[in-house]
Amino acid sequence: QVQLVESGGGLVQAGGSLRLSCAASGRTFSNYVMGWFRQAPGKEREFVAAITWNGGSTEFADSVKGRFTVSRDNAKDTVYLQMNSLKPEDTAVYYCVARYGGIWRVQYKYDYWGQGTQVTVSS
Repeated sequence: QVQLVESGGGLVQAGGSLRLSCAASGRTFSNYVMGWFRQAPGKEREFVAAITWNGGSTEFADSVKGRFTVSRDNAKDTVYLQMNSLKPEDTAVYYCVARYGGIWRVQYKYDYWGQGTQVTVSS
């Protein structure tokens, strides 16, 4: 089993930055694709970003491309989501996810989920 614990959420003004962290434990973390989804109030959960096991490939939702970056440190079993130029529409609960295999943009492909961390961007 893989356990995921997110941290780093909070309240920030529009144009600001936040960095989310996700600490993993359980099976060999370095074998897993890690990613982030988010869910805003009244909206469906959506893909944000993901990174392959060795960091060699990343994918981003069009809505965050150029503003967010994703990285991982396998030595620390941690994946990061750096969020810059934040907008009010980025307000959501952000979930860390993991799966064994390649990157998918659909939530049902991810076997492991964190509990989520709230990000609120004020205008």
